[in-house]
Amino acid sequence: MSHSDSADHAQHEAPGHVVPLAVFNRVLIALLVLTFLTVAISRIDLGAWNIVGAMVIASIKASLVIAFFMHGKYENRIIWAYIILPFVLLAILIGGVFTDNPFRGDLQPMQVEITK
Repeated sequence: MSHSDSADHAQHEAPGHVVPLAVFNRVLIALLVLTFLTVAISRIDLGAWNIVGAMVIASIKASLVIAFFMHGKYENRIIWAYIILPFVLLAILIGGVFTDNPFRGDLQPMQVEITK
C-alpha cells in the first residue's frame, strides 16, 4: 500500500464537516437575541402562557445548539431519530402532567385519627 493510498483512505474514513465561522457567529447572535427575548417575555404577565412562551423559546435555542454546535444538521436520519426521541419523550411526560393537573382539584391535607 503506497502512501497516497493510505491518505485517500483516511480522507474517506472521517469526512468531517467544515462549518464557516460566520455560521457560528450568526447562531451565537440568534441565541443571544432569543435569551434577551426570554427575559423580556418573562417581565410581561401572560398568565398561564408564560411557561409556554419560555418553553418554545428554549426549544428553539436547543434546536440551534443541536443543529450547529453539535453538528446535528450534517448527520444522517438514524442519528436524527436519536436526537428527536428525547424531545418526544419529554413532550409526552409534560403532556401527561398538564392533562392530570386540571383534575386534581383543591387538595386538602388528609386528617388521620389515632385511636388507642
